[in-house]
Amino acid sequence: MISENILITGASSGIGEALAIFYASNGAKTLFLCGRNEERLSIVADKCRLCGAVVEAKVLDVTDRQQTAEWVQACDKKAPLHLVFANAGVSTGAETCAHIYQTFDTNIFGVLNTITPAIEIFKKRKDNTQKIIAVTASVAGYHGLPACPSYSASKACVKAYGEALRESLKKDGIQVNVICPGFVRSRITDKNKCPMPFFMEADKAAAIIAHRIEKNVGLIAFPFAMRLAVYALSILPNCISGFIYGHLPHKV
Repeated sequence: MISENILITGASSGIGEALAIFYASNGAKTLFLCGRNEERLSIVADKCRLCGAVVEAKVLDVTDRQQTAEWVQACDKKAPLHLVFANAGVSTGAETCAHIYQTFDTNIFGVLNTITPAIEIFKKRKDNTQKIIAVTASVAGYHGLPACPSYSASKACVKAYGEALRESLKKDGIQVNVICPGFVRSRITDKNKCPMPFFMEADKAAAIIAHRIEKNVGLIAFPFAMRLAVYALSILPNCISGFIYGHLPHKV
């Protein structure tokens, strides 16, 4: 069953944009979308409205804890939320001090700033309506990757926290799904000059994510071949995984 009222952060491009359009095209009633780029966000919102959804779009930096909490709470008052996607994320690029902090602020604290107020709202709701949290991690979170240390570490944190929350919040009737995609078309991957095996278009990724959330899969990691590869690397002794990483193409 498609959720009716959905909140998505990082909705102005990539997976967030594709999710918004997918849900608007498949019966969602109200979409609350946020992003940092007003022009791109407005375009996405208009596409979703053409599909028949009611859309409220807000330019927001999810690293601002107070503003993000106030936005989540305001959205729920307008239309009780059923599904909250903490999807906003950034790549690190050069591992400079500023970029490292920005990566952790957005990819970790941006997630916390989004889902913490949502969880509080869901816990207070005693009816049987949908209460779903979805967080976007990455297959890069399976093991620390030397090509992107900050990014993989931030996604590992989100993956571990989401998996723990899934079990912790079951008693409250809250479903938690952790999304670990491989290479999916986005503004991040558009900048990559390194090989991207099993590359996937964003609309296909969004359909996979939405269908598996409906089934309450829990850990939504795809494509399977990529998931298998990173899992295998994660359980190898460091001396072996380090040797393999040393012979892989470096990210440019």
